[in-house]
Amino acid sequence: MDSGFFCQVKATAKITLWLRLLAASLSIGVLPVEANENNLESSQTDPDIMAQVTSVSQLSDVQPTDWAFQALQSLVERYGCIAGYPDGTYRGNRALTRYEFAAGLNACLDRVNELIATASADVVDKQDLDTLQALQAEFAAEIATMRRRVDALETQTAELEANQFSTTTKLTANIFLNVTGAFADGDITAEGTSVFVPARGADGRPVRRTISDDPNVTFSDYLFLNFNTSFTGKDSLVTQLVAGNGNSPANTFASAGLFNTFGVPYTDQKGVTGADNNVIVRELFYSFPVGESLQFTVGPRVNWFRHFDNNRFTLYLTGASSYNSIGSTLLNSVDRGSGAVVAWEINDQFKLTAGYLGENTEFLSGSAFNTSSNPSQGLFKPTNTITAELAFAPGKNLNLRFLYNRSNIQAVNGRVGGAIGEPIYGFVDDGFGGSIEDATADTWNFNFDWLVTQGIGLFGRYTYASTNVKPTTDGRLDGEVDVQAIQAGLAFPDLGKEGALLTFSYLRPFAVLDGRNFLVSGGGDGGVQYEFEATYYYPITDNIALVPAFYLIANPNNFSDNPNIYVGNLRAQFKF
Repeated sequence: MDSGFFCQVKATAKITLWLRLLAASLSIGVLPVEANENNLESSQTDPDIMAQVTSVSQLSDVQPTDWAFQALQSLVERYGCIAGYPDGTYRGNRALTRYEFAAGLNACLDRVNELIATASADVVDKQDLDTLQALQAEFAAEIATMRRRVDALETQTAELEANQFSTTTKLTANIFLNVTGAFADGDITAEGTSVFVPARGADGRPVRRTISDDPNVTFSDYLFLNFNTSFTGKDSLVTQLVAGNGNSPANTFASAGLFNTFGVPYTDQKGVTGADNNVIVRELFYSFPVGESLQFTVGPRVNWFRHFDNNRFTLYLTGASSYNSIGSTLLNSVDRGSGAVVAWEINDQFKLTAGYLGENTEFLSGSAFNTSSNPSQGLFKPTNTITAELAFAPGKNLNLRFLYNRSNIQAVNGRVGGAIGEPIYGFVDDGFGGSIEDATADTWNFNFDWLVTQGIGLFGRYTYASTNVKPTTDGRLDGEVDVQAIQAGLAFPDLGKEGALLTFSYLRPFAVLDGRNFLVSGGGDGGVQYEFEATYYYPITDNIALVPAFYLIANPNNFSDNPNIYVGNLRAQFKF
């Protein structure tokens, strides 16, 4: 050791410093925060991260009767090179590694060097300094390694700070690649001149068409880019961009008004207006807490389905996968809208959510849509919805949800239906081909999911809805279209692999109870369409999953003599 090391420092007793270091070595508490490689990445959140203490009395589990109390007291209060845990403990009986001891020793050596540079008291005993020199030589390799690791971490941190996307914004993405095929056992009867255009013939009956050819297999993409910004750590400003180019083959067989509902995988869609893979804002809203139990969400494009009719087994990302199975088919005429939603956590068992949204849907364009931002319509004229849902969780494995929805629905070209027509599946006119006024509708929905055991779950929905019909032609009677939808399902969590989920669903998406004469499309011949669906979500890694799905549609388009339709889909799913 250099002779300069023997300059003046504050007086210490013979070999005391070594004993103090030895005593400290019996606990990880000697380790400064920045030196533990296991804590480097978690120092902001780990409750085991240590904090510097200035008095041994701050350590609740250190008593004056402890054999190393005096040594520890001196290291804490004189040298300041001992750290404790945030909960006020020292944990003196915990074992430590050589790296941890080297880091603690280095901290105390740095303190001694600091004292050497500033002090003017007695000279340290040469035997003490020889001991320090031996310790420094013994752990030289470990100390050097720790210094290199800290230096490397500081370099990486500086690089991240200089090049990070934002100090407050997190970017994530969901990418879906779909291979889809569909075929029928024979010719399919559908209503309307196309999947978008309903019509009545000269006899007043809905126009029908026959689909004889099966569509070709498609390969499409659909993706989200999610920007989540927080200003306080509890709030969230969400901007979601969407692009896609899908048009599922199953749409080929659908009656007018049933586009992207008819056995179609949810991610097998275009999701944008204009050209394929246009980039459009899908969601834009701000969520923030008020007190401990209230959460508010406001924005010009709030996603209704983030807040209502959720189910642990029918989330399209990991569970049931078609439009008809991921949520009630009779909800909601506003997919995305302008307005506000408030959620009240009443207690651990009850949650009440209510919202008002004016229609502002990303995949619709033209003067008839995005009414909440259209001055000729505005926020409070059709189309808009008021929703309230009470969720009850009697236990952690069972969730019950009771929902009421009031819809004000704009009549487009004198009809109600299509993309903003729920709870109508298809289109409604006055029953004679004449126009109707804007409609109102009331929808009641019950939804549950139950994890019966760790490997078996049950889920289901029942929805009843009534839509009023008011003809604009004098002398034609008002009426209602009353419908119901039923879903029952079986789920197998973690089947084959942790995180996997196999679901089976039985569905009746649109059973007409009354008022079929008003349906220009969707009523069929009085039959009831029903479906069987199977989806298997299989995670390959934390970021990649494969999702095969199969759908059988019987009595399609509510025609009892239509043959079965079969749809197969294989989805590759990526997230980062």
